[in-house]
Amino acid sequence: MSYLYFKAIHIIFVVTWFAGLFYLPRLCIYFAEAEQKPEVEKRILQAQFIIMQKRLWYGITWPSCVLTLLFGLSMIHNWFPLSDSPWLIVKLGFVLFLFLYHLSLGHIRKKQELGTSSYTSTQLRIWNEVSTIFLIAIVFLVVLKSILAMGQGLIGLVLLIAVLMSAIMIYRRKRLKNSK
Repeated sequence: MSYLYFKAIHIIFVVTWFAGLFYLPRLCIYFAEAEQKPEVEKRILQAQFIIMQKRLWYGITWPSCVLTLLFGLSMIHNWFPLSDSPWLIVKLGFVLFLFLYHLSLGHIRKKQELGTSSYTSTQLRIWNEVSTIFLIAIVFLVVLKSILAMGQGLIGLVLLIAVLMSAIMIYRRKRLKNSK
């Protein structure tokens, strides 16, 4: 199979992996917010969110992660020696951290399933944005293939983080105000 086929399949699984990484934290947020509901409603909602989390995690997120990594590694030989492509070394570093983020979501999901999670919806909203940061950093590296351009992108990334954090805090204040 040619390099371009592997690349296309890799991109497809990157998209589906990120779909899981974007949606799973949302389900965790909804689970945490169900804590504020009356007991019967809380129990029903949380049970449903656990089912949805488990199906997403094992049906989409994990398989997509594994296939993304396998197809990505299948193409890496095209970039040897890696020292000729410093942007790729940095990208692989981001992918490693993305994988650790993936594992952290699994940990949060499992704690919610066991009823031992202490994360608030605000904490989970902040954690939800981490995948966005990884996505932006990795896409800019792959498209620009330049660490210098990535430095400029990091400045934009810091600004994006500031905007995201502000939006989360504004939403939190609005939600608290509306709940009174």
